[in-house]
Amino acid sequence: MATGVPEVPLGGGPERPDAAVQRNWRSAARLSSVAERLADRAEAFLGAAGFDRGPWLAVAFAAGVAAWFLLSAPWQWIGAMAAGAFLALAAASIWRERKDWAGLRLAAVSLAIMFVAGICVVWLRSEMVGAQPLDRPRVERIEARVLDRIEQPAEGRVRIVLAYRDAEAAMARKVRVNVPLADDVPGLGEGAMVRLRARLMPPSPPMLPGGYDFARAAWFQGLSATGSLIGSIEIVEPAPAGGTLAGVQRRLAAHVRSSLGGSPGTIAAAFASGDRGAIAQADEDAMRDAGLTHLLAISGLHVSAVIAAAYVLAIKLLALWPWFALRVRLPLLAAAIGAAAGVAYTLLTGAQVPTVRSCIGALLVLIALALGREPLSLRMVAVAAICVLLLWPEALVGPSFQMSFAAVLAIVVLHTSAPVKAFLAPREEGWIAWFARRTAMLLVTGLVIEIALMPIVLFHFHRAGVYGALANMVAIPLVTFASMPLIALALALDTVGAGAPAWWLAGKSLDLLLAIAHFTAGQPGAVKLAPQMGLGTMALFIAGGLWLALWRGRARLLGLVPATIAAFLLIAATPAPDVLISSDGRHVGIAGEGDRLLILRDTRSAYTRDNLLELAGLEGEPVPIAQWPGARCSRDFCVLTIRRDGRRWTLLMARSRALVEERALAAACDRADIVVANRFLPQSCRPRWLKADRRLLERTGGLALHLDRPRMVSVAESQGQHGWWRGGDD
Repeated sequence: MATGVPEVPLGGGPERPDAAVQRNWRSAARLSSVAERLADRAEAFLGAAGFDRGPWLAVAFAAGVAAWFLLSAPWQWIGAMAAGAFLALAAASIWRERKDWAGLRLAAVSLAIMFVAGICVVWLRSEMVGAQPLDRPRVERIEARVLDRIEQPAEGRVRIVLAYRDAEAAMARKVRVNVPLADDVPGLGEGAMVRLRARLMPPSPPMLPGGYDFARAAWFQGLSATGSLIGSIEIVEPAPAGGTLAGVQRRLAAHVRSSLGGSPGTIAAAFASGDRGAIAQADEDAMRDAGLTHLLAISGLHVSAVIAAAYVLAIKLLALWPWFALRVRLPLLAAAIGAAAGVAYTLLTGAQVPTVRSCIGALLVLIALALGREPLSLRMVAVAAICVLLLWPEALVGPSFQMSFAAVLAIVVLHTSAPVKAFLAPREEGWIAWFARRTAMLLVTGLVIEIALMPIVLFHFHRAGVYGALANMVAIPLVTFASMPLIALALALDTVGAGAPAWWLAGKSLDLLLAIAHFTAGQPGAVKLAPQMGLGTMALFIAGGLWLALWRGRARLLGLVPATIAAFLLIAATPAPDVLISSDGRHVGIAGEGDRLLILRDTRSAYTRDNLLELAGLEGEPVPIAQWPGARCSRDFCVLTIRRDGRRWTLLMARSRALVEERALAAACDRADIVVANRFLPQSCRPRWLKADRRLLERTGGLALHLDRPRMVSVAESQGQHGWWRGGDD
């Protein structure tokens, strides 16, 4: 019979969770509520800021590639992939029930998958193409097949890439050998079989922290060694008579230089065939310091000019045939003709990675035009970036990829912004106003590109041209609308022997280009040097730049914080190293003693001198330590005392490899803070802080020393366990 009183179990009443469990439940509920609120806000932000998943997929893929280079060991690469896979699975499962979070879920899953894919692609690429470097320098007599011939008359040499069988290692090797022009022989081309004796060296790692990593580049090119010819070359089997595309490229370059002499001819050959080997070093330097080096490399500007010219000519000429124009969609046919011209030009100029990258981007623009879509878009840039990184993921860490995509991204973002569209919109105005408007836009575009590229240039080259925007404002139209069309016209007229007038005009336009370069580079303060920028600073620039580029509305302005304020403050606070020590211990640079760099050895190597100067952030000719007041030098050693932050530092540096009495050396080491030698030093040599002898440098590579709060930066710190690094192997 019901009494209204609930039944009570025999156990003495319902179980109640204890206070600790209740607290845990409440904490979990609060965390879940906070997570839901954050997810709601993230979903709202994505909608308000115009989230376009396409460009961010390219960013995630590139982040995966970058993570593989930055992380040190295979277990870290696997851990990063596992973390990305876990994030994708978690996002797919946790937010599955909330349909209003569909955009956030899809974004998280796709970005995590692309990140993992980036690591996988670059790791696979490294395993497939990476070449085991030689274990030591060798002098070998080899019989090899010529894979490539690279002419460099400005350097007085020819470079040949060879494939041969290494009997000692029982493996095939690919090496590059420098051949003096005097030893060049007929038949030495692609496909030839040769016998020669060569001095071979393993590809060199960076000479100093922040320097160019040739060992990494050689790894992805499949090169096991580089070297120089000893004696003469014996042609066992000459190059095939039919010729190759590379042979056509060389013959075209030679024809251009024979038709147009001097420096203009070497620049014209670079535009026509991509062959820069004959450009004089003084002209290269002037173009670099004026911010015009990009004009010498076959890139987006050249490929786009060729495709645009072919497209416009095709559509104008075909439109003159009314019957054909009424029956065929001319934009589509003209796009196909432009694409064919772009691909042919890419192949003719060597099909290097930057050229292929530019060709892909230009072809995407043509496809957009043919389909009636907006040709300049962030999605187009993203597709081009993913295509390139799928084929050559190692390009991400090189300056060419970074600079070209940064420039294209800056152009697209600028010209698709509402203020610029309004500024360039058609209106009733005279030709003077129209021309002034376009000229102003050209200057603004140049300034934006220079700002976008400056961090990349400083990071890789430690120097930046200050007046590059002004020089490019004149040089780019000059090359695009005068020099390249005149070169193309001259080559066309050469088929009937009437190209001389066009060559003369092309030469005058290139004389003007070189005059602009030399004038700009010669101005006071035209070039600014800076010490090595840290990876953290570079990451802030990249993050801020991408945030500015890929969001819309006011949200994008948040990118100004890391891209400008934080990063520029970090650059201003970046100290120059006090002492630079090369990886072999032969070269030492000391900064901070006036405005000149002190060096241990007066070297004739421009590469060594430029590395020391750029990484020290100094200009001018270095001063040998032996000529510096206060230095004490003998035939075998130099001793120099410097002051930093009120403390005296005594440096003992070996100048020769001659044997020294051990007791005297030990006594000298006891009085020194830092000892540097390009040989093994005995255990009895114990300086107060650092002994940088051959034993240490073989493990660390080159060193940069900061003496304000004594610390050492080494090349090894940035290498990890990647295949191209052999430092630290005992």
